[in-house]
Amino acid sequence: MKNLINFGGDVPIIAAPLAGISNRAYRRIMAEFDIDLSVTEMTSAKAIEYRNQKTLDMLDVKSDEGVVSLQLFGDEVDALTHAVQVVNQSSQAQVIDLNAGCPVPKVVNTDAGAALMKNPAKAYDLLKAMVDASDKPVSVKIRTGWNDEIMTGVELAQLAEQAGVVWVAVHGRTRAQKYNGHASLEAIKNIKEAVSIPVIGNGDIKTPEDAKRMLDETGVDGLMIGRGLMGNPWLIPKIKHFLKSGETLPDASLDERFRILTQHATYLKELKGDHIAVLEMRSQASHYVKDLPHASTFRKALMPLKTMEKVMEHISLYHADLAARL
Repeated sequence: MKNLINFGGDVPIIAAPLAGISNRAYRRIMAEFDIDLSVTEMTSAKAIEYRNQKTLDMLDVKSDEGVVSLQLFGDEVDALTHAVQVVNQSSQAQVIDLNAGCPVPKVVNTDAGAALMKNPAKAYDLLKAMVDASDKPVSVKIRTGWNDEIMTGVELAQLAEQAGVVWVAVHGRTRAQKYNGHASLEAIKNIKEAVSIPVIGNGDIKTPEDAKRMLDETGVDGLMIGRGLMGNPWLIPKIKHFLKSGETLPDASLDERFRILTQHATYLKELKGDHIAVLEMRSQASHYVKDLPHASTFRKALMPLKTMEKVMEHISLYHADLAARL
């Protein structure tokens, strides 16, 4: 455990799992900005059991991604046990995580993801089976509860500790909130105070000041960031520097932003081929340029492009145009 994340040193920063985003290309970018750990997009335990090739490809983790946690979801002990055994044998991921927080209906309706917030005892059974089957540390990502009436975050975290997980990541919203409203720092604090294992705080961290507020008001041991890192890996060094010095690093230069955008596009093409990379870069590029002048015009013109060559050309022209104007 000490070789994975040093909870006794600087505050670790973890890249949250993001469906359709947290692939190998994204994780390589995060590693280049000194992320302490990246979590993969959630992977179906059932699909691993059925040997679905696309799912098995998601288990591929390389050394240039840094420390990686492979996140599983499911609601059956046998399927999750089998999936853990496959990850032990076939993946270089250093941690295995159970998703108990995804709010989307197609996951919740299978009694997986955030549905486990309604049944902490079942979550315990799943986690205990995973811990017993795993050669790697097991963690869990939860929410504060199912809704305002079913606030089971404390109970589930305590059961997770009893099951032997190494840390709990808490998204400070209920399932009913999905991604709306604000993360409850008080609810995260209550969970942190209820267990002795490390707790990772997640939700609404978009600036170094947000990160410090999360730490100060909850006492968590680490930070997990999702949407705040999309198109903005510079947030990682900004937070680390701010927590050490109280000083805010300057924003990335225009050239640096486009260098990383282009690198991300290159990694995506290597990973998924030209056609899929084009489709995914439509959203990825939008995050990198969201606060730049004429970003909406850039995004609109990006949509009909069919090849990565054209995408790269479009990115380069937009960069040159902005450089000439600014």
